[in-house]
This record gives sequence, C-alpha cells and structure tokens, in this order.
Amino acid sequence: MRPRLTGMIVALLLGLGLMLGAAASRAAPPPPNFVVLLCDDLGYGDLGCFGNRVIRTPNLDRLATQGLKLTSCYAGAPVCSPSRSALQTGRAPQRERIFDWIPLHSPMHLAQGAPTLASALKGVGYQTCAVGKWHLTGVLDGRQPMPNEHGYDHYFVTQNNALPSHHDPVNFVRDGRPVGPLRGNSATLTVNEALGWLKQRDRRRPFLLYVAFHAPHEPIATDERFVKMYPEAMPRNRAIYYGNVSQMDDEAGRLLRYLDEAGLRRNTAVVFTSDNGPETLNRYRGAARSYGSPGELRGMKLWLYEGGIRIPGIVRWPGVTRPGSVSDEPISGVDWLPTLAHAAGARLPASRRLDGSDARPILRGGRRIQRRRPLFWIYQRALGNPKAALRDGDWKLLADADFQQLELYNLADDRREIQDLAAAYPRRVRRMARRLRGLLSELPKPPAGR
Repeated sequence: MRPRLTGMIVALLLGLGLMLGAAASRAAPPPPNFVVLLCDDLGYGDLGCFGNRVIRTPNLDRLATQGLKLTSCYAGAPVCSPSRSALQTGRAPQRERIFDWIPLHSPMHLAQGAPTLASALKGVGYQTCAVGKWHLTGVLDGRQPMPNEHGYDHYFVTQNNALPSHHDPVNFVRDGRPVGPLRGNSATLTVNEALGWLKQRDRRRPFLLYVAFHAPHEPIATDERFVKMYPEAMPRNRAIYYGNVSQMDDEAGRLLRYLDEAGLRRNTAVVFTSDNGPETLNRYRGAARSYGSPGELRGMKLWLYEGGIRIPGIVRWPGVTRPGSVSDEPISGVDWLPTLAHAAGARLPASRRLDGSDARPILRGGRRIQRRRPLFWIYQRALGNPKAALRDGDWKLLADADFQQLELYNLADDRREIQDLAAAYPRRVRRMARRLRGLLSELPKPPAGR
C-alpha cells in the first residue's frame, strides 16, 4: 500500500476515533453530586420563601429562586427517627422496624445490611459523608451498626440531639471515636466538618454529602448575634428560636457558597427539607423555645394532619430544575432514594420493596410522579385521633387505630383540613380505606409499649 494512502487511512481512523470519543463524552456526562440538607423540627411556615414574614432566611430563599420549591413536600413520618429511616431507605420506617423516635441506649436501630441511599451510591463509585444528627441507633459505640455500616465513608454525628444543647456540644462521634467537648454552635461545627471533607475528597469521583442539622430542635441554643436580629420578638425564647433558624440558614449559605467557589454548583443537586413538622411550645419540659410554625396547616409534630408531615422542600439541580419554579405534586421522604439513586445509575435490589418512587419527572417540570402505590403513613403514638393516613392524588384519608373513624379531605381545595368530606364520598372512603388497610397489613407490628 502506498505510504500516502496509508497515512490517509490512519488519519481517517484517528479522526473517526476522536469523533466517536467526543460523541461518547457528550452522551455520558459525569454523574451528579448530591447534597442533602435536613433540618430537625423545621415547620412548613418557618422560612421566608414559605410565607414567614419575620424569620430571616435569605440563603434558603435564594436557593428557592435558583431551583424548584416543593409546596407538597412530606416527611416519611411525623417524628424524627422513622422519618430519617424513610429518607435513608426509601421504605416505610416500620418495614425497618423503626416505629418511633430512638431514645439513648434503646435496642431499636436501623439493621445491619439495610440498603440505604449511601450504600446504593457507594456501589457505583460515590464518596459518601454524613454529618450532624444521625438518630438511627440507640448508641454510637459499635454495639449497633454505625453510619459507615450503612454506606457512609466518613461520619461526624450525634446519636440524637446535640447535648447539652446546640452550644458547645459534647456528644459528637467521628468515625467511631468520641470527639469530646467542642466549642461553638452545632450548626457551625457540622458545616465545618462538611467543608473539611469536601476539600479533602477525591475530586475525580462523585459524592453524596448528607448534612443533618440539629436546628431548630430542642434543646435550642443560638449565637447571640442571631438572637439580636429579633429585638421585637417576645419573650426572649421566641427570639432564640427565630435566631436559631436564621443561624441554620447562615450555615447552609456558607456551604452553598463553597459549592459555587469550588466550581461544584453546575453538577451538584441540592435537596433541602425537614424531618417533620414543628414542635409544640411547652409540650414537654424542655420545649420552652419551640416557636416553630406549620403556617396555615393543621397540627404540629407528632400529628398526622398536614402540619405534622408537610414540610418545606427545595431542590436546586442545574440542568434539571427550572429556576424559580414551583410544584404542588406530593413528594415524600421515601422518594429521595429512588430519585437520586436512579439519577446516579445505581441499581436497587429488585427483591426489596420500596415505598417511594422516582420523582425526577416533577423535578424536570412535569406534573405527576408515576407511583405504583400511594403515599401512606402510620404512627401508633400520633397525637389526635388519626393514627394512619393515605394520600392519593388530591385526596387524603385519615383513620383511627381501628378504622372506625375516618376523615376525608380534598387537599387541592382544603389544605387546612377543615371540611371533612367522608360523609359526602362514602365510596371513595371505602376504596381508600381498603387500600390503606392493605398497605398497613404488609408492615411489622411494633413491640408492646411502642
């Protein structure tokens, strides 16, 4: 073969290879990073972007303008540990035998080997980190599975609340070792750890960062500069609560600014939400600073009315969410695992029933999530009469423990749950009650006394 012809063929093959390589590069963008920001007892009405006219939350308000605001965002339960289990596993918490909040030294815990969001992402090469409040074990001393046994490469967490308060906590554990007394507010310490991990991570690999703030759960303590932002708030405990939300917002903003400065914003999905509705003022001895608001919703934390389970939700995902958009399609804590895992290309165990669904259709601007099963909740120790609930489309059914008293609301018209329509729609009530009974029949029963 002539040298010139040979050279032409080689050049043609090289050019074709470059074209194919470029096409493959365009067809396969790098997997997204994920940052999940979870608050503790933050009410639906506690942020400026969700209607609060007093508490200053400029960073989260800005995040909402940069992404999608979810106005029908739900927790997986009206109380902390079950809600966190739902977020981590994509399943009703009772399937994991998490029936209630987990006291210190309780035997209740998320079982070894339970697939989680972190383990799913780690399986496709993600680096993973959890900081803040864990609350899926009774202890953090190795007798129960630690966060690293649920897929987190690095963790800096407390078992439950920061103690003795958000100020100078003494109960953080880092990668199996108690840290001891620390100086500063737990929100600041949590974000410091998150930033430290981000700066030393392997930059060639995608990451999941789970940031679980203690704010604004009791026992609340707030840096004075944030309390002083509310001189008109009386009594002082109200100003301390408002300032606590603002301090959390300030720390969330510090983390978000780093994502911008490090060039991570374009390929990082940020999810912000809460674990349940706001605590009731003075419900227990240490709740004297619980001035959270459910907005116009009925009920608070521990209730199955909307105020106990509907929470703020914001997603900023460049290239997926449209800036300044709003969706009122129901999305719940059980949906985050299938949504993020599918976006990352992770495979979920086919034999393990999920209660959540892939929510990317609404994140992209669609109107509906395709659900195989409706959203449902059960909490045997719920305040008020209803102990179980089911939402199907615009309709929500509430049932007492024996399904003797049923309530029906059309949330599209009545999100305050004022007009009970059960008597007007008996066939719908019967149909939804059968569906709810069937879902609950799949769940383990709680042990006596829980």
